[in-house]
Amino acid sequence: MVDSYSLVLLTAMCTSCSQGSASKTPIHPLSLYFYQAVENLKKTVDAGVTTVRDAGMADYGVKMAVEEGLISGPRLQISVMPLSITGGHFDTRLKSGHEVKTTYPGLPNSVCDGADEVRKRVREVLRAGADVVKVMVTGGVISANDSPDFPQFTREELQVMVEEASFRNLQVMAHAHGSKGVKNALNAGIKSIEHGTYLDDECIDLLLENDAWLITTQLVNVSNMELLEKGEFPYFSQEDAKNVWINSRESMKKAYQAGVKLVMGTDSGIAPHGQNLRELGFLCDIGMEPMEAIQAGTKKASQLLGMEDKIGTIEEGKLADVVISKTNPLNDIKSLGNPENIILVMKEGNILKNIRKSSFT
Repeated sequence: MVDSYSLVLLTAMCTSCSQGSASKTPIHPLSLYFYQAVENLKKTVDAGVTTVRDAGMADYGVKMAVEEGLISGPRLQISVMPLSITGGHFDTRLKSGHEVKTTYPGLPNSVCDGADEVRKRVREVLRAGADVVKVMVTGGVISANDSPDFPQFTREELQVMVEEASFRNLQVMAHAHGSKGVKNALNAGIKSIEHGTYLDDECIDLLLENDAWLITTQLVNVSNMELLEKGEFPYFSQEDAKNVWINSRESMKKAYQAGVKLVMGTDSGIAPHGQNLRELGFLCDIGMEPMEAIQAGTKKASQLLGMEDKIGTIEEGKLADVVISKTNPLNDIKSLGNPENIILVMKEGNILKNIRKSSFT
């Protein structure tokens, strides 16, 4: 199972968001976040996910640790650091001037403005080992300085990102809620839209004309609403969370009915790690059949990642990634959202999870 993902490495930025106030933010040692990443990666595998495209903050060392077998986790395509304008969705400086971020050698700065600075920052992210360039083309839900519908970066700046990534045959992925930001991204040549909350007819047409992908991320919206109901969501984001939840479902339905290519993505890291396959049930809620939803997280996702020759289907010559459940997902797709129903996970022929060992030895 392939997932489009976010924030394997939990950062101080996310901690501050969960508290709702920078003054309450505990400042943890940097090393703690890497140990948390180990647990998050294990939870992801145990949920039945063998490949993820990380949308920010997992660095090259995290990827190496998985590849070298030091820790258990899905194979990773990493973006290292999302790019943001000053005052944008990944600018961690608050109105008070206080800045809450993790920084260390090998982790480029996020903020860049103007074509020249953007070009340099993309090159720095690629130097740091990024497999894909991640950009915030709109504001976000958990963001103190903007709103999800605010466009960010000019088309010229976005075109520079696409050009630099293309020199290495790499893609750009765009965090995009508002319709203006979606259009800017698509018109600049970006082929992967994450969220797509406020899609209008022109957005749908551009997605189709550009043969672009839309990443669904319904799980994070559900998780935000669950936190809101518990009173655990930042006060400055509560209204945005409600609006995004309502509009996102309608946009996904509209895109699906129009024939836009949809891929399963969760924004795990904002949503809790280890619940990834709950997204499949939400895909069926917008109209997909269970097999379509499964393919959105396997076959189609592998195409988006450019890995369809290695993963996504079970065929001779491909890597042996296999997930076995104790339920029939074609009869109960939502059962896959419970990791206890995932009884075996194999990645490249190696068993990473087996909760019924006597049945498979």
